[in-house]
Amino acid sequence: MKVQIWANLGVKDVKKTEAFYSKLGFKKNTGPESEELTSFLFGEKDFVIHFFKEDSLKNGMKGELADLKQGNEVMFSISAETEAEVNDWAVKVKEAGGNVFSQPESFQGMYGCAFADPDGHKFNILKWK
Repeated sequence: MKVQIWANLGVKDVKKTEAFYSKLGFKKNTGPESEELTSFLFGEKDFVIHFFKEDSLKNGMKGELADLKQGNEVMFSISAETEAEVNDWAVKVKEAGGNVFSQPESFQGMYGCAFADPDGHKFNILKWK
């Protein structure tokens, strides 16, 4: 059996989300697009994250979405090759309109930072020491 996995996240404004991830340099997925959905490819293996308009995703899930102001749904990790690359990510995220809630620093054998996109979805950028 061949299995493929991807993520589906809810967003308030599909166009704003599209602009944010485009500014960060992520590649648009050539898959399905609409006013209800934008999609990007992450990493060397092109992990797909679909960003659905919140109401559309709630309908498909038959339930409520996580309140990202109260907690986390998931945190995606992105690898970096150098500490300078981590620092560059922090600058790019701020310029694109994201929130760097954990500034670049050394911790637990890594160097990294963490950010939230405009809807509160969390990512960290990590360079293993």
